[in-house]
Amino acid sequence: MASELEPEVQAIDRSLLECSAEEIAGKWLQATDLTREVYQHLAHYVPKIYCRGPNPFPQKEDMLAQHVLLGPMEWYLCGEDPAFGFPKLEQANKPSHLCGRVFKVGEPTYSCRDCAVDPTCVLCMECFLGSIHRDHRYRMTTSGGGGFCDCGDTEAWKEGPYCQKHELNTSEIEEEEDPLVHLSEDVIARTYNIFAIMFRYAVEILTWEKESELPADLEMVEKSDTYYCMLFNDEVHTYEQVIYTLQKAVNCTQKEAIGFATTVDRDGRRSVRYGDFQYCEQAKSVIVRNTSRQTKPLKVQVMHSSIVAHQNFGLKLLSWLGSIIGYSDGLRRILCQVGLQEGPDGENSSLVDRLMLSDSKLWKGARSVYHQLFMSSLLMDLKYKKLFAVRFAKNYERLQSDYVTDDHDREFSVADLSVQIFTVPSLARMLITEENLMSIIIKTFMDHLRHRDAQGRFQFERYTALQAFKFRRVQSLILDLKYVLISKPTEWSDELRQKFLEGFDAFLELLKCMQGMDPITRQVGQHIEMEPEWEAAFTLQMKLTHVISMMQDWCASDEKVLIEAYKKCLAVLMQCHGGYTDGEQPITLSICGHSVETIRYCVSQEKVSIHLPVSRLLAGLHVLLSKSEVAYKFPELLPLSELSPPMLIEHPLRCLVLCAQVHAGMWRRNGFSLVNQIYYYHNVKCRREMFDKDVVMLQTGVSMMDPNHFLMIMLSRFELYQIFSTPDYGKRFSSEITHKDVVQQNNTLIEEMLYLIIMLVGERFSPGVGQVNATDEIKREIIHQLSIKPMAHSELVKSLPEDENKETGMESVIEAVAHFKKPGLTGRGMYELKPECAKEFNLYFYHFSRAEQSKAEEAQRKLKRQNREDAALPPPVLPPFCPLFASLVNILQSDVMLCIMGTILQWAVEHNGYAWSESMLQRVLHLIGMALQEEKQHLENVTEEHVVTFTFTQKISKPGEAPKNSPSILAMLETLQNAPYLEVHKDMIRWILKTFNAVKKMRESSPTSPVAETEGTIMEESSRDKDKAERKRKAEIARLRREKIMAQMSEMQRHFIDENKELFQQTLELDASTSAVLDNSPVASDMTLTALGPAQTQVPEQRQFVTCILCQEEQEVKVESRAMVLAAFVQRSTVLSKNRSKFIQDPEKYDPLFMHPDLSCGTHTSSCGHIMHAHCWQRYFDSVQAKEQRRQQRLRLHTSYDVENGEFLCPLCECLSNTVIPLLLPPRNIFNKLNFSDQPNLTQWIRTISQQIKALQFLRKEESTPNNASTKNSENVDELQLPEGFRPDFRPKNPYSESIKEMLTTFGTATYKVGLKVHPNEEDPRVPIMCWGSCAYTIQSIERILSDEDKPLFGPLPCRLDDCLRSLTRFAAAHWTVASVSVVQGHFCKLFASLVPNDSHEELPCILDIDMFHLLVGLVLAFPALQCQDFSGISLCTGDLHIFHLVTMAHIIQILLTSCTEENGMDQENPTCEEESAVLALYKTLHQYTGSALKEIPSGWHLWRSVRAGIMPFLKCSALFFHYLNGVPSPPDIQVPGTSHFEHLCNYLSLPNNLICLFQENSEIMNSLIESWCRNSEVKRYLEGERDAIRYPRESNKLINLPEDYSSLINQASNFSCPKSGGDKSRAPTLCLVCGSLLCSQSYCCQTELEGEDVGACTAHTYSCGSGVGIFLRVRECQVLFLAGKTKGCFYSPPYLDDYGETDQGLRRGNPLHLCKERFKKIQKLWHQHSVTEEIGHAQEANQTLVGIDWQHL
Repeated sequence: MASELEPEVQAIDRSLLECSAEEIAGKWLQATDLTREVYQHLAHYVPKIYCRGPNPFPQKEDMLAQHVLLGPMEWYLCGEDPAFGFPKLEQANKPSHLCGRVFKVGEPTYSCRDCAVDPTCVLCMECFLGSIHRDHRYRMTTSGGGGFCDCGDTEAWKEGPYCQKHELNTSEIEEEEDPLVHLSEDVIARTYNIFAIMFRYAVEILTWEKESELPADLEMVEKSDTYYCMLFNDEVHTYEQVIYTLQKAVNCTQKEAIGFATTVDRDGRRSVRYGDFQYCEQAKSVIVRNTSRQTKPLKVQVMHSSIVAHQNFGLKLLSWLGSIIGYSDGLRRILCQVGLQEGPDGENSSLVDRLMLSDSKLWKGARSVYHQLFMSSLLMDLKYKKLFAVRFAKNYERLQSDYVTDDHDREFSVADLSVQIFTVPSLARMLITEENLMSIIIKTFMDHLRHRDAQGRFQFERYTALQAFKFRRVQSLILDLKYVLISKPTEWSDELRQKFLEGFDAFLELLKCMQGMDPITRQVGQHIEMEPEWEAAFTLQMKLTHVISMMQDWCASDEKVLIEAYKKCLAVLMQCHGGYTDGEQPITLSICGHSVETIRYCVSQEKVSIHLPVSRLLAGLHVLLSKSEVAYKFPELLPLSELSPPMLIEHPLRCLVLCAQVHAGMWRRNGFSLVNQIYYYHNVKCRREMFDKDVVMLQTGVSMMDPNHFLMIMLSRFELYQIFSTPDYGKRFSSEITHKDVVQQNNTLIEEMLYLIIMLVGERFSPGVGQVNATDEIKREIIHQLSIKPMAHSELVKSLPEDENKETGMESVIEAVAHFKKPGLTGRGMYELKPECAKEFNLYFYHFSRAEQSKAEEAQRKLKRQNREDAALPPPVLPPFCPLFASLVNILQSDVMLCIMGTILQWAVEHNGYAWSESMLQRVLHLIGMALQEEKQHLENVTEEHVVTFTFTQKISKPGEAPKNSPSILAMLETLQNAPYLEVHKDMIRWILKTFNAVKKMRESSPTSPVAETEGTIMEESSRDKDKAERKRKAEIARLRREKIMAQMSEMQRHFIDENKELFQQTLELDASTSAVLDNSPVASDMTLTALGPAQTQVPEQRQFVTCILCQEEQEVKVESRAMVLAAFVQRSTVLSKNRSKFIQDPEKYDPLFMHPDLSCGTHTSSCGHIMHAHCWQRYFDSVQAKEQRRQQRLRLHTSYDVENGEFLCPLCECLSNTVIPLLLPPRNIFNKLNFSDQPNLTQWIRTISQQIKALQFLRKEESTPNNASTKNSENVDELQLPEGFRPDFRPKNPYSESIKEMLTTFGTATYKVGLKVHPNEEDPRVPIMCWGSCAYTIQSIERILSDEDKPLFGPLPCRLDDCLRSLTRFAAAHWTVASVSVVQGHFCKLFASLVPNDSHEELPCILDIDMFHLLVGLVLAFPALQCQDFSGISLCTGDLHIFHLVTMAHIIQILLTSCTEENGMDQENPTCEEESAVLALYKTLHQYTGSALKEIPSGWHLWRSVRAGIMPFLKCSALFFHYLNGVPSPPDIQVPGTSHFEHLCNYLSLPNNLICLFQENSEIMNSLIESWCRNSEVKRYLEGERDAIRYPRESNKLINLPEDYSSLINQASNFSCPKSGGDKSRAPTLCLVCGSLLCSQSYCCQTELEGEDVGACTAHTYSCGSGVGIFLRVRECQVLFLAGKTKGCFYSPPYLDDYGETDQGLRRGNPLHLCKERFKKIQKLWHQHSVTEEIGHAQEANQTLVGIDWQHL
């Protein structure tokens, strides 16, 4: 089909390109009816440019549209070539002082916590960096897209509204001038014309609803018959459903369907089929049918292609308008005028209104385009911003209703613009006064919540899903209300007062609907059947919390408003409790001669509700009367005398009793919903407007009532009246053996009631209740939080209530009460309470939960014991009450209170048979303490003429009345002081008696008291001495007991060691580092140690005993015994790689024999060092496999290890493993035939070996040629002179037991399988190569780690590393015994030929392309396969030495060829030592062999320095290798850190200190070898600069450098767009920490196929960059992500910390983050040590939720 279209399309293009914009514009200028002309032009051309086929070509369409459609308009507008016209306009324009940059998704935004008027005021990164706020306390967040930068808006910032860039533009602004003065008349007229036509056209076409016909003036004559099947986005269907449906409906591939779905999600719509009507209709019906089963179907329309074309152009036009008005403020003003001009149809007919009102009918893409236009035009022009705000407010109700019924997210709705309008204080005030905005918002909100019960309260029960969805959307209205109220008015006008109070009325109506909602009744008998719905009510309460607080703040700022609001609120409360008695009968209560009338009401039997917002608002306003002193200034204006205190306290008291009863376990059968409600009632999010206000309301009531009356009502509500009003009730109560639960319940209720009284008297830290200010309140909260335990900054912030600006006010006071302790490598910074603040601790602080209270008590007592103080926790000294609440303290000395205290003390004195508890007593003691403190303060502050009416001390000294003659409270306390069962409370009682005496002294005016008082003190003194003696005696006993126990323990320990002597010996031997082993051995330690060669130090065999971790049997490691193995983990690695882009095309054919020096991918082996029998391990692994098969049948959860790949967890330490390494004795000692005959030198040895290789190759050839004539054959054998003593037919006997052989094969195959990513095949000739490679690579990586950390080579290695290297090296050395000898010989020949050329091996890599250490390991470990057939008397050691020397020389040549010559002038005249002259001579030789291509000869000093530096890593690796291979201990000199150890290493490796001597000693053969190496064509290419080579020493790989400030990362990521979906912002940009690539993670667009499975960008990247292992930073979440393979991953704490030493994963707190170098080093170390996979394993084992995540999709 495409081919038919092609020529036609090209033809159209040609005719279009011939259009001239200038001519068309000229025609328009002459036109009489401009609108008709323009419309005809559009009608003709738009369908020719847009929508020409099934797939859009955006580049081509835009190019043509610019040329044919927009070009003429620009010409028309400018009246000349726009290329000149627009720059002129721009010059005439004054640059705006507003920034107005619209944020992209994920872009960083900054808000200043000190200067922003509210949290929605934000700056873009550029403005922020140039503003004064960067040195303030700022918050950094990532934008959800949409909002814009508020730089330059003076109403948004308390100070510093301009950044440096925009400050320049403010200099000339005197008066708000008209921007049109900069434009000429005719430009204005033309602009007006074209804007009016184009804007109208765009609005008309975008809001057009018909599907197959255009508006009349756009209809074309010849109309094509092509349609689109257009699919629209909704928020109901998932990606998967859409993709599946599309595949069925328009039979496309999954990839195409994903593309469609992504575009639909991004732009809001996409055509999924193009063709005639029938063809599209059929696709539509399939989609509708398929998606309408569970939910409403997807929206699909079949639209005529010309309509789609015009709509696409309409969008293009709107963005064009947006860019044009950027040239000049005048043009912007004209567009605003056009947009807001009323049309002919009156109300709501302006273009802006039409767009807004059809918002929910538009698709996502269209919405965002026109919202952007509004932002860049209406919101940037201050005059029109006001007019637009008025239009927005007038249409508010309709816009919100549209939003509620629509299903798109808030950010795609025009209703979201409220945040731009309502948060501007001047606009918000104007809208309140002129448009009555507050009432509108609240009424709109109420209209959407129609469900009410009979009393008119909200009813959220049995919400349908749809209603719940609506409720969620309606909540955004509360947010709008919050925006309107967020900045408090400074001066009030009468209109503002009037309209605010109207809004307040509406708000009270709302609260009235909430007063008493969700009432509950106690379940008796059986458990509740269905949990009632409680969350909706609490959600509403939480959302309204800030609004209620802000309403109070507004009231507080004006006295008249406050008085009116108070009256209104009281009136509404009266209405709510109109039927206050609710038909309950009145009763009279009396105690101690006081009586009071109240009603009979039982919380445990009637309905009760936790929602009382009206009462609570009144309580808040009452406190404000006190705080602002209105109550004292205008008492006549306030209805204080009409208040009925019993009515005020009734409902809050019921609520608090409900909490007490829930704590007492009386409401257990009401299920969790009630527990949750009580939890939230006290929770920091709600308590400000719930629990705290209830306490205030009770305080208000008590301060206006007789405290005796209050206490009686309280006893009655707590259902405790019986107990305290009947004498001896307690005795009766305990004698009838009542139900234990009832006793328990009553005890808890008494405790709760006493706690409530403590709160009423003690909680006076709210400004207005007590004489304090706001900071005192916060200080007190912090002190009490930190008395529980030291806390991190974020924990502390979470436990403090936030205001509407998300501030807690903590930072201003924290320094005064706490010290900050910085964090270490893990953990976070902590605040600790300053010791001097401990005296302000109140055990009964009202915001403590039960658990917190006991923790705090424990912590405080512990502190006191440490400081050797007595352990009493007396009540702290409190600030005085405000006058309005002053009478509250009398509750402490009221008769009923004294009666309650006396009764409880009486129970405690009589101790037995009474139902009382220690907590009850503790609370009574606390109350007595409070009363004494109060009296003391009254006495201290008393003035002359006043009498202190608070006479608590006298009242507690008086004994009871006549009939009972109960002892006085004081007497009972003195009795209790010596009660043995009250040990804990002794200190407190003593403190009370002491304080009592002090207070009494102060009252010493009365002459009768002294006698009694002295008695008291004497008694106290004596008791104190007794007490001291008692304590001393106890301490002594405890000390003796401790000593005895210690003696017993050490005796047991000694006994154990004696019994298990061998065990201890053995562990000591294993742990001791090699030097210790030396000292036990007979070798004299002062002789030099040599690791290889004929002079190798002979170390006597150490017998090695090990224990299996599975069966606990001990066994000696021997050649013929059963195999013992170590759990090991083999993985591919690119940690050392210098070239990550190399990729093995076909692993089946790849030959890994030579490792390139770029180490592009190696095989690393690690082990946890735990030993098992091979057969025990086999059994264990089989059981793991069986378990896995059973699990698969049961449920498909992943485990943290992949059994199909041979993975398992070490049975002891759960370390991830995938194979086992056998433990062996040093294998060389087994094969080494001792021989003392003369050993050949290097030259002779090379000749011998070359002959042997020749012989072998000859025999190979023989075997492969067909055997046609036997005679010839025998002749041939004669021709071949076998070297003397060489028997190529000899096959050595394998010394190992069967089980060890099996394990050698097992580990070899595992290394081969993992290293090459192929199927296991133990016969494959590459198996031995992979084993040697893994050994070499692992040693290299450990050498790198040691060098990077400046640790000595043979320092104390961790024993798991030591065991791993030893076993790995010995295994690699023994592996040839299970491989075919001829294969290993073949490898040896080939490796050898790379250094000593021979005719049969062509195509070997040149000397620059071989990693010498890998070559050395391969040669040394393959050599025994050749040497075992050689009986001429050359020993293995000699071979090792010669191989090592040969490779070392090759490496030196490698270093010299690649050394770069930086000339150092300073060293020219130094006398050259022998090394320097030798190395210069060698360099000259090279110069000659390379045909002078080598660079000029540098100084000898420089050359020798580069040789030494370059060869060091190789020497270190070799030392490790031979140490583990031959078991020769390392010389003590290399075990200390510090110097370079070059000489010691040379001695240990039997090399001369002057390495160049090697060349001089063997010059005859070496010169020819050097020549052959240099003649290679690759070396020539390198020297001529045509290719690169690795330089030595190789640089160590590091993770990328991260910026110090995290926001620069966010910025970098926000500019990153997804590479696949053109220019779309990536949702989860993720940074690879290994190579620095940014990836688009976790999205469909960047999924690729890997081994037949779809994987996300990160997983795919791990395979190309880290061969399966990756370390990433998720930039938006500030999380480090570790990935290994497809199923393994975990999150790791990021290296970025805020100033409080905490990470912020998810960027929730938004504090500025900075790089912590130590933590980043820790991540780097994990990577260097190849521990990432292990770390993931441990994380997944510890946290099962990690296992369920689909890591491969990240």
